[in-house]
This record gives sequence, structure tokens and C-alpha cells, in this order.
Amino acid sequence: MNSQEPAPILATSPSQSIGNLFVIAAPSGAGKTSLTRALLEREPAIRLSVSYTTRKPRLGERDGVDYHFIDFATFDSLKVGGEFLEHAFVHGNWYATSLTWLKSEVAAGRDVLLEIDWQGAAQVRELVPDSVHVFILPPSLASLQQRLVTRGQDDDATIARRLDVARDEIRHCEDFDYVIINQDFATAVDDVAAIVRSARLRGSQQRTRFRQLIQQLT
Repeated sequence: MNSQEPAPILATSPSQSIGNLFVIAAPSGAGKTSLTRALLEREPAIRLSVSYTTRKPRLGERDGVDYHFIDFATFDSLKVGGEFLEHAFVHGNWYATSLTWLKSEVAAGRDVLLEIDWQGAAQVRELVPDSVHVFILPPSLASLQQRLVTRGQDDDATIARRLDVARDEIRHCEDFDYVIINQDFATAVDDVAAIVRSARLRGSQQRTRFRQLIQQLT
């Protein structure tokens, strides 16, 4: 029997700067994508993980930019081949994060952001305990419904289903490190950016980044 602990799934060399893995989740319509885009404009060094999905592209979405759009058979093949860090079935379609790409980014010491649902976030938490998890809440269900109506992507029946799912998703906010209320968009962006800055200053990472300086000082 092997008594050794398994190697971390995203192990990096001690000589490299350690990147952060940020996970942002929210119910549909809470503004997760808009907040993510605003954060990436402010923090261009963060790399956004492009998820795989079996759903069809929405108007204006681009393959390889918004998602990797694939069919169910291709998804199953990639899953069996161990390509995914996590995967979840949401609103009738599969979504997943590429493990291969993520490993290469973290090994290079880059910060990576995953924009996923709570199910995927729970899987990532198990596999990458040091990942930083943020949940975005709408100020009310009424405002969430209005946002879903305004974006014009779903019919009334679909919006009703999304609101029902949102209630369940919101219950899982207690599993996250940080919770942000997206009432004022600019304030919410500031809050997410503050979390990023705080994570980059964690002692374990600073000791790795500045190992030689600390040795000289001590």
C-alpha cells in the first residue's frame, strides 16, 4: 500500500511565481460575465479560462473566445480522455474546464479565472483547495428577472425556469470565500479587484515569490 499523498493536481515548481486560481460563480443574469470582462480590462495579466459547452452559440458569441462549442459526442470523448478539470450539466447542456490548459497556465505562474457554476466550483475546490471562490448575488429576485428579460435571450418559460434554478444556486453562496452583491456595477468591480489584490498578497505566495529576498533579510 502506497502511503504517499497524491501530488497536487496543479503542482508548480517552487522556483516559479505561483499563480492564483480565481473561481467566479453566479445565477444566470446576475452579471457574472459583465463583471468578469470589467475585471480582465483592469487586470490584463489574469487569463480567462474558456470553457467547453454543448450548447449552441448565442448571438454574437465566438467559438474559442466565449466558449469552445462542441457536440455531445465530442464532449463525452474529451471527458473520458481526462481533458476536463470539472464538468457540470446546467440548463440541459454540459459545461467543462480544460485541465490541460489550466495546468500549463498555473505552471507558468499566471493568474487564471474560471467563470463557472456552483457545481463546477465545488469540484474545483476539492481538486485545488487554494483556489479563491467568489459568488455574485443580484440585489433581489425582481432585479434578476428584469435582467433576464432585458437581455432578450430567453422566452418567458425559460426565464421562469432560470429563476427557479437561481433560488437553488443562491443557497450555495455560503460555500464561497467571498460574496458580492451586484447592485452598483462599479462598486462590484472594485470589490472583485480588491479580492484579486488580496489573494496575490497571501503569505505562502509572497514567500515563494520573494524567497531570495527573505533569505537575505534573515
